[in-house]
Amino acid sequence: MLYWIVKAIAKPLMHLMVRVKIEGRENLPKQGPVILAANHRSFLDSMFIPMVVGRRVTFVAKAEYFDDKKTAWFFRGLGQIPIRREGGSASQGALDAAAEVLDRGGVFGIYPEGTRTRTGRLHRGHTGVARLALQCKAPIVPIGLVGTDEVQPVDRKLPRFGRTVTVRIGEPLDMDHYHHEDQDHLTLRAITDELMFELQALCGYEYDDSYATKKAERLPTETVQLAS
Repeated sequence: MLYWIVKAIAKPLMHLMVRVKIEGRENLPKQGPVILAANHRSFLDSMFIPMVVGRRVTFVAKAEYFDDKKTAWFFRGLGQIPIRREGGSASQGALDAAAEVLDRGGVFGIYPEGTRTRTGRLHRGHTGVARLALQCKAPIVPIGLVGTDEVQPVDRKLPRFGRTVTVRIGEPLDMDHYHHEDQDHLTLRAITDELMFELQALCGYEYDDSYATKKAERLPTETVQLAS
């Protein structure tokens, strides 16, 4: 109930603040488990997606957002699950929380890049989204977000008014030919690369084949990161 109350209040406020253009809404499944995978440019991404999706969307987010009781209710109301990122155990905990949502037939939102881009480019995706899709037999719907960083850049605390945000929703990825394969690294990487190709086509940002970090530095190994 809190989710829908917060959404009812926040949605008209967001529309007053910015102009939101939605493309491809018909590509969203109306029922059953689904993974919404988007590029990540702004803190507000996790607010814009629920505003344009009719079903409840759940995200995994940094537990720090929930440490302040004055704001924790808002993030819980937006359907976000708090998780602390102390390494492998936290990553597995995030995957487990996501699987619970999907096993109940829900909608889970995820950022394959793992964190917000600091360069403006679309970065290489982590394979957690592919592992989750195969494990739960859930379709992946790519979402290209354009202009959210113009509303609130990474280094800005308050949003700016009068900007335009475009949310482009692509067709679900065809996963049928992957469900019969082993979940080895090559399969997970193939699914993830296909997803990132679709995201690049939707958002139009330049692709950088390196992992996104706070300093946009290249990582030697792949880790599972779900949201920031």
